[in-house]
Amino acid sequence: MTDKSEKYSSICAIEPGMTVLDIVSKYNATQDVFKRWDARAGECICCNALFESLDVVAEKYNLDLAVLVQDLKKAVGND
Repeated sequence: MTDKSEKYSSICAIEPGMTVLDIVSKYNATQDVFKRWDARAGECICCNALFESLDVVAEKYNLDLAVLVQDLKKAVGND
């Protein structure tokens, strides 16, 4: 596997079952996405749901999971 394909496969790895911590620790650029979604959630997602998976976060805060995942992927260059 080439370096480029390894990088691409890791970018594609953002999935609904991943925790917020997994995502922000692996992809620093996603922190800004979560900050933008804080207003919709009504509180800081990284502060209050760091150990929750994206699907749980979406359910907890009544967020559109598909759009959230898409925004996270865009932040890491996989749109």
